[in-house]
Amino acid sequence: MLYPILGGLLIGLSATALMLLIGRIAGASGIFFHAFSFTTTEKFKEDAWRWAFLLGTIIIVPVVHFFLPIAVPDKPNGSLVLVITSGLLVGAGVGLSSGCTSGHGICGLPRFSLRSLIATVIFMLSGMITVALVQAFQS
Repeated sequence: MLYPILGGLLIGLSATALMLLIGRIAGASGIFFHAFSFTTTEKFKEDAWRWAFLLGTIIIVPVVHFFLPIAVPDKPNGSLVLVITSGLLVGAGVGLSSGCTSGHGICGLPRFSLRSLIATVIFMLSGMITVALVQAFQS
């Protein structure tokens, strides 16, 4: 029970630190998109913080696993077509809502953004409906 609370606190602290230190919102989809959209060397230097953020999200997994006795999850048993379709649907949702769960849910809601509230409610409802449909079809 402690690990989810600790994870949530660390996510909130990192989002707060990013906002206070460099004035940027920790929206993962925007960070990812802009990190790969550089066109000049100057733009690449300007986006160094984005690369640090992305590398940190990858590097932290084995570091935490080394220090904490957390079991590694099994490989998902879904089909490749389902995984690709899911990724495309998530990408479409990110585009339609102009952001992702981290940008709207973690950073937008504390700023009392109405757009983020609407997007987060839609994210949550979509997730609940998806789980219900998947469970119904697996039975």
